[in-house]
Amino acid sequence: MPTSAHAMKTAETTAIPGQKQYLTRGTGAYRRASLALFLSGFSTFSLLYCVQPLLPIFSQQFSVSPAESSLSLSLSTGFLAVAIVCAAAVSEGLGRRSLMSISLVGAALLTIATAFAPNWHLLLVIRALQGLVLGGVPAVAMAYLAEEIDPRGLGATMGLYVGGTAFGGMSGRVLTGIFAEYLTWRPALFIIGAIGLAAAIGFIALLPPSRNFVRRPGFDPHFHLKAWFGHLSNPALPFIFAIAFLAMGSFVTIYNYAGFRLVAPPYDLNQTELGLIFTVYLFGIGASSIGGLQGDRIGHFSVLLFGLVLTAAGSALTLFASLPTIILGIIVLTTGFFMSHSIASGLVGKLAHGTKGHASSLYMLAYYVGSSLMGSAGGWFYAVEGWAAVVIFTLAMLALAFVSACFAQQFARRKA
Repeated sequence: MPTSAHAMKTAETTAIPGQKQYLTRGTGAYRRASLALFLSGFSTFSLLYCVQPLLPIFSQQFSVSPAESSLSLSLSTGFLAVAIVCAAAVSEGLGRRSLMSISLVGAALLTIATAFAPNWHLLLVIRALQGLVLGGVPAVAMAYLAEEIDPRGLGATMGLYVGGTAFGGMSGRVLTGIFAEYLTWRPALFIIGAIGLAAAIGFIALLPPSRNFVRRPGFDPHFHLKAWFGHLSNPALPFIFAIAFLAMGSFVTIYNYAGFRLVAPPYDLNQTELGLIFTVYLFGIGASSIGGLQGDRIGHFSVLLFGLVLTAAGSALTLFASLPTIILGIIVLTTGFFMSHSIASGLVGKLAHGTKGHASSLYMLAYYVGSSLMGSAGGWFYAVEGWAAVVIFTLAMLALAFVSACFAQQFARRKA
């Protein structure tokens, strides 16, 4: 019975040609990596989206419009988009694990600082800084998974990571809403920051070191530009990036302004009731995992197209006046979106040739630019024409996303 360190190491990895060793399902290292990445997704998205249920409160307390209050989220996602591109380059020299650890701890501390912001403008500055710091997680996490996990199980693992992002997004929204109802918004943000810090510590303790990552000391602009433009010249990948931009833009638009609709007559929901609606993120957790598994089994593009159709159907259902139907629409929207996102993010790793961190950074750049720009633009539609205009706006984006998925599928088949 092998007891050496070498034997233990090989038992937890699968050797493949080229001296690479992947983490395989059923091993201790695989489970630790999966849990660590789940925690990173949880922490990132709970810290990022904890302000979303507070937008109506910010609008009232700081005397700003709904579109202006959405800046507390849009600035974070916008700066996050910029930081993601830089993070991919930085991680080539610093390392995936180190950069993610620094980012998670820093973002948690900044969330705690947000609770003490004395005015609206300083709150926005802190949230923008938080976006910059968080940029070290999403694209790098996807690159870590693509490099370290056995490709045969990448879809399932990516689904678990996206499930962590869904759980974090739900927890940040739900808990913040409940805490804000009973403790006001400042203690609510302080508690969310403390939870994020605990998750970051768990991530650092659990994540195995990279085995297949090759560090590149220094900063070589030519290398990074060549890598980014190389991925953009891949005929299928730009369409995957377009899906990230459009699907995320539609999803965030619905979530940003549903709160304004539901706290107003005839619904008159309080912060706890509004926060509890975000428990529908549980459906996103299940959908991301199921979507990843089904993508490995029946085809990634088939599941991607189905997910986009579900997202559009959910958006359309929110047009009805009945509160149960609106909630059902948000459930369907959430299920479809996370199914689509888990598949699309996994396809980036499969379709990219080398420098997967750069490919992931472009995907996440599109993802968060869509969140920032479209999420804020939705406020204009809501102010001018009401909820129906918001839904039409999201359906137009999802139609373009569906067309993009069809083109990506065609190019991927030709390449295969």
